Amino acid sequence: MRIGLTQRVEHIASYGERRDCLDQAWTALLEGMDMIPVPLPSCLRAPARHVEALALDGVILTGGNDLCGLPGASNTAPERDALEAALLELARTRGLPVLGVCRGLQHIVAHHGGALRRVEGHVRARHPITREPGVRPELPLTDRDEVNSFHGYGVTPEDLASARGLLALARAPDGTVEAVVHERLPIAGIMWHPERAPNDPRDRALISAFFRGSSPASSSPASSPASSPASSPASSPASSSPPS
Repeated sequence: MRIGLTQRVEHIASYGERRDCLDQAWTALLEGMDMIPVPLPSCLRAPARHVEALALDGVILTGGNDLCGLPGASNTAPERDALEAALLELARTRGLPVLGVCRGLQHIVAHHGGALRRVEGHVRARHPITREPGVRPELPLTDRDEVNSFHGYGVTPEDLASARGLLALARAPDGTVEAVVHERLPIAGIMWHPERAPNDPRDRALISAFFRGSSPASSSPASSPASSPASSPASSPASSSPPS
């Protein structure tokens, strides 16, 4: 199974370079599940053609970079935003499974018309999560005593209410949404980083079940409403986890 990974973009002024960067921990995580990690260049001109040529079975939208066009955004990467928006459209039109992590979940919410806001106590912290009962019971996500947390912006249930087709899958103790899933499309997101400590083996089971249980045939793009990138209101900026 070949899984594409979007990458953090960093501007290295001393070299005059704009680099794509990916934590090596992603390789170890995916290879441990018998998956082949395929890093995706952020500046692709034809993402759909690239995905088809690589015969990808799914894509992970990884962490890093703030979403563009939002007050207070820093270390933005418009080329990456465009790539990930195109990948989310492939989930709608071709049934490409897309899993968002941290910033990836944020982008999924924004893309579907939801909002994001600043949250406290979620940067370089750990906290429990509670699974929403009855939502996609086939996904092996349960209550946990601890997940990592590296995000300064989050999603409340009210923010998620305007996100077309998205359902909360798990929440933090403060009520913010920690995982989402689309009601029809093969799209899901988690706010914690499975590639980082505590390296919970249940994350491997969750990721494997999501990708191996999703297929173009299982989604119904023709019956789903069109999705397009949506900017959050000025009072609800979006951001990814701080670089670490």
